[in-house]
Amino acid sequence: MPPTTPSLRDRKRARTRQAIVDAAVELFERDGYDETTVADIAAAAEIGTRTFFSYFPSKEEVLFPEMDGRVRTSIAAIADRRPGERPVDVLLRGLDEASAGSDMTGRLGALRMRLALTVPAVRGRGLQLQHDGLREIARHLAAAFPDELDDVRAGALVGAFIGAVTGALDVLFTSGATGSEEDLRTRMKEATAAALDPWRR
Repeated sequence: MPPTTPSLRDRKRARTRQAIVDAAVELFERDGYDETTVADIAAAAEIGTRTFFSYFPSKEEVLFPEMDGRVRTSIAAIADRRPGERPVDVLLRGLDEASAGSDMTGRLGALRMRLALTVPAVRGRGLQLQHDGLREIARHLAAAFPDELDDVRAGALVGAFIGAVTGALDVLFTSGATGSEEDLRTRMKEATAAALDPWRR
């Protein structure tokens, strides 16, 4: 079935959501995270604070706008697994699909990593989202590969996967690695694949 074209309402919501994220990134970088309020972000995005909360439940949530989408992409990759694919292959394909055109190696990704190191609320929310995503992906992976993975091994594999991605991005951003977003994305994916190679054996 061909993908449906987003409705006008959906397109407007997507534009408003992106405007909120763009405004927040600009303000966080310019004024600081703690100094920026929800009202500041709403004003910069030319919306009201009530509208802000219809898109994001909190200020820190703006830094993770694609997390749910990345989890859904990983689950879809598991559901659409190809003949002969191993669990690691499915996760890496999901990463490739989820990272294409995403915020992982761009301006927002770098800002999110920096704030996670310095702002407890951002770090806490990031860890909670990672934990929730890990459990959901691991549950689907164990169900898809019952002959290879029980729940514990699936959790360990997905934990290694998420840890490898996070560790690679941490070093890339904090070391001042240069290159385009695509270059950084390629290095992140190659490092993650290398870290998970033992799981193929």
